[in-house]
Amino acid sequence: MSAFLFITDLDYTLVGDDIALETLQQQLSQHREEHGTKIVYATGRSLYLYRQLEQEKQLLSPDALITSVGTEIYFNPKDEVIDPQYADTLSLGWNREQVFGIASQFRSLIPQPQSEQNFFKVSYYLSEEAATQVLPQLEAALADSGLKTQVIYSGSQDLDILPEKGDKGLAVQYLRQQWSIEAEKTVVCGDSGNDIALFRGEERGIIVGNAKTELRQWYQNNQTSYRYLAKSHYANGILEGLKYFNFL
Repeated sequence: MSAFLFITDLDYTLVGDDIALETLQQQLSQHREEHGTKIVYATGRSLYLYRQLEQEKQLLSPDALITSVGTEIYFNPKDEVIDPQYADTLSLGWNREQVFGIASQFRSLIPQPQSEQNFFKVSYYLSEEAATQVLPQLEAALADSGLKTQVIYSGSQDLDILPEKGDKGLAVQYLRQQWSIEAEKTVVCGDSGNDIALFRGEERGIIVGNAKTELRQWYQNNQTSYRYLAKSHYANGILEGLKYFNFL
């Protein structure tokens, strides 16, 4: 056994089965203590909503925290200081006011609460019925404006407009570079569309058994030896995958 970088989404991935979560956290805590493994959460939640879940589920303190679909990184979440170097990379080609102005033209987009908006993230609710028509039109309008953005739709309801250089996967690459950790010593875990970016690299990937349709479809079209679709759900699926890749 040796140290590895463990990165997981929270809702419906790490969290969802309290007994399995307790078992997994015990093993991860011991592995971090004995081998120096690093634990990172990569969540669509804001720091504000992460704090609520952290207290509710008594989550292990992470070595770094990726919030708001990869647009913020905190090396010390308690200090609430966003990593400035990562923020600088997101700024290229990004204009929040212009993005908001374009998105406001689409009546089907319902703004998410203010707590879920930040300088590098404009978030809406969008019904599955409207998404088929709205998504290509929105992406075309953003592209025609010359903005460097990406549109992420997940869970058949959540739509996030992000900088081209900011998502969960790019945040993982940034952390790997900061800590000099190889892809084969890194494992990422997720369940939904906003986790697809986590699996685009060569890190070992665990897709939990309760994964949503959009991630399952992506997995079927992008199968490799370093991506694993677990049979078990939530933290049990993560445990299954960690054993499959011989991390535990």
